[in-house]
Amino acid sequence: MEILKIQTTRLFIRHLTLLDLSDFHSYRSDADVTKFQGFDIMTIEQCEDFIKKNSTKYFGNAGEWVQYGIESKEKGKLIGDCAIKLQQNDTRIAEIGITISPSEQRKGFAKEVLNGILNFLFETKNIHRVVEIVDAKNIASIKLLNSIGFKQEGHFIENIFFKGKWGSEFQFAMLKREWLQLNKLISK
Repeated sequence: MEILKIQTTRLFIRHLTLLDLSDFHSYRSDADVTKFQGFDIMTIEQCEDFIKKNSTKYFGNAGEWVQYGIESKEKGKLIGDCAIKLQQNDTRIAEIGITISPSEQRKGFAKEVLNGILNFLFETKNIHRVVEIVDAKNIASIKLLNSIGFKQEGHFIENIFFKGKWGSEFQFAMLKREWLQLNKLISK
């Protein structure tokens, strides 16, 4: 298994460490951040336990989510995290997710992270398809996925009992050939 390290213009995407605990907890304990996420507000102890358990996980384990820190090169601190899971039955398909600290939102970091992850998955790891499942009310994420070139493939109505009520989700996906075509057009 490999230790993932992705570098973008302004960011490092790398394994979480206990040195990230304070920054990780600062946004993982924020109700606005957890509103559309599959996790609830976390205590400092839960964050520490999460980071410790995650430290034994590595990219490439089928069916297992691995969380990575998003570090600002300029600030030298954690500004969010992202996750990658290779599908259990076919590791050529990946699912991803991104969380950005509220103080760092609307600065283009999520788009930069997403582009970095897609480049890594498609061009380095030869992944065929990348999927993201989003809460149907998460307008910012939906706009981000559309701006990158993801296609909405499904709308699941009240398919998940989430934080005490039924919620709906969209499934977005992108194929490697679509990514390569989009990047070919951009580089012209």
